[in-house]
Amino acid sequence: MSRKIRLACIDSAALPLFDKSPDGTTRDGYEPEAARAVFDRIGAQIEWVMLPWEDMIPAVRRGDADAVWCGQGMTKERAELVDFTRPYAVFHETLIVRADDTARTPQQLAGYRIGAIANSTNMKLAETFEGVELVSFGASDDVFGDMIEATRSGEIDGFVDDDVVMIPLGQQDPDFVEAFTIMTGNRWGIGVAPGNDVLRAEINAALEAVIADGSLETIWKKWMPLLEFPLNDE
Repeated sequence: MSRKIRLACIDSAALPLFDKSPDGTTRDGYEPEAARAVFDRIGAQIEWVMLPWEDMIPAVRRGDADAVWCGQGMTKERAELVDFTRPYAVFHETLIVRADDTARTPQQLAGYRIGAIANSTNMKLAETFEGVELVSFGASDDVFGDMIEATRSGEIDGFVDDDVVMIPLGQQDPDFVEAFTIMTGNRWGIGVAPGNDVLRAEINAALEAVIADGSLETIWKKWMPLLEFPLNDE
């Protein structure tokens, strides 16, 4: 395939969504494998453009990347900056705290310092927690790791992120527990530059094909067997 599509994403260890690249170019996880399935249908090779979180959408708008495929909940604010495809995932949101913390509801968080990625759907949820001090994270290639270590050290009391990346953390790291999950049903899409209707239509057609033939569901179940595939009724 001679055609290349440049996809913007952070380079961070956040399985099962994606893992840190071993060489700066190749990536693994649900999102990279789903992207490969979609762009194989289109007949294009993926070139990953790894950037800090807050630089991804500006890179697409500047033309330094063709699209952002990286955990983008389709919020009103983002939809004013990029044109979204149909969703390739739907997730909810979880608060992680240290293992010795007893908070299990939003009402128990008064006085807590709660972290989330700046300008994310996770931060919007954290803003609804009464009496908390919000701590924004960004400007890093490994923002997820930064939030984990800030919670571990006590710099913050916990952080909000999507349930999919919290499941392995809560299962594999004894320092943390899931405080609660809120069923927000955030739809994730691929954002292209405003007006790039040709690429958006190509991605939508390929997404519909890999959903219809079951191949996207197979990839989902490979990486996230504990989560029900949410797109059959889309």
